[in-house]
Amino acid sequence: MNRRQLARLALGLATATVLAPAALAQAFPSKPIRILVPFGAGGVADLTARTVAAKMAEGLGQAVVIDNKPSAGGVVAGEAVAKAEPDGHTLLLMSNGTAVSASLFKSLPFDTLRDFAPISTLGSFDIAVLTPAGSRFKTLQELVAFAKANPGKLNIGTINIGSTQNLAAELFKTSAGIDAQIVPFNGTPAVVTALRGGQIDAAVEILGPVMSQIKSDGLRALAVTGDKRAAVLPEVPTAKEAGVANFSAASWNGLAAPAKTPRAVVERLHKEVAAALAAPEVKKKLADLNVDAQASTPEQAAALLASEVKRWGEVVVRAKIPQQ
Repeated sequence: MNRRQLARLALGLATATVLAPAALAQAFPSKPIRILVPFGAGGVADLTARTVAAKMAEGLGQAVVIDNKPSAGGVVAGEAVAKAEPDGHTLLLMSNGTAVSASLFKSLPFDTLRDFAPISTLGSFDIAVLTPAGSRFKTLQELVAFAKANPGKLNIGTINIGSTQNLAAELFKTSAGIDAQIVPFNGTPAVVTALRGGQIDAAVEILGPVMSQIKSDGLRALAVTGDKRAAVLPEVPTAKEAGVANFSAASWNGLAAPAKTPRAVVERLHKEVAAALAAPEVKKKLADLNVDAQASTPEQAAALLASEVKRWGEVVVRAKIPQQ
């Protein structure tokens, strides 16, 4: 092969390298896209995924279907996506539960930070500190004051050990400097029943599922645990505003692909996610679920996941929660 032929070959390879990502993005998607949701149908995460997926399908020109695969820690869905063909057609609905599982399990069939390519966040939703409407605790300050004056006597209910709500309650104890008993239940209905029945003094729960109880004056929200007040309860302060400094805990959802998914495909998916979340009808549907629609760059989503893995890992260690 002479120099002229070598030069032509080099030019051809360089051109192919430049054009390959663009061609790949144009060819994608070539079939329906599947989003694996590690929760059952009908919950906030599932409804968020379905709302965004329906809008994404319009821009992608392919169906975007939801495949519910609930399991402890979301391990089943996570493993399936981590081992899927990295072509962008199989995605994972991530959440802070994804981050929690990294520390809660002795071993996982995937590496939370290495085996996924985050695409974007979808939104965040509030967690609240609750009491029965007739409780003597009218404010978070009163609740904290009682706990400090009566170590070990305040009972705080949450759903199962290791859940976001459970770890948020543990973080609340640490941030407020109180000695309280965290009482786990097998689901939100059981927490609400115990709270209204007086078996527990307070609860830490995602706001959406208990809004009807708050609106009907069955429960009282003392504070929300995010960095800003909830749009649906603007009169309720954040925990920071109520005097518990450095306490912030909110739930979030996002989308991720297998780690080796081509960048061009990740960028195409990110474009459609961002467009879906910007659509007024999607924003409204998510707001009705008490979800604040929030897109991010892939890099921001990856940074969030990494920071959440570190943060909740520290909470698990401090709370001495045994690994599963």
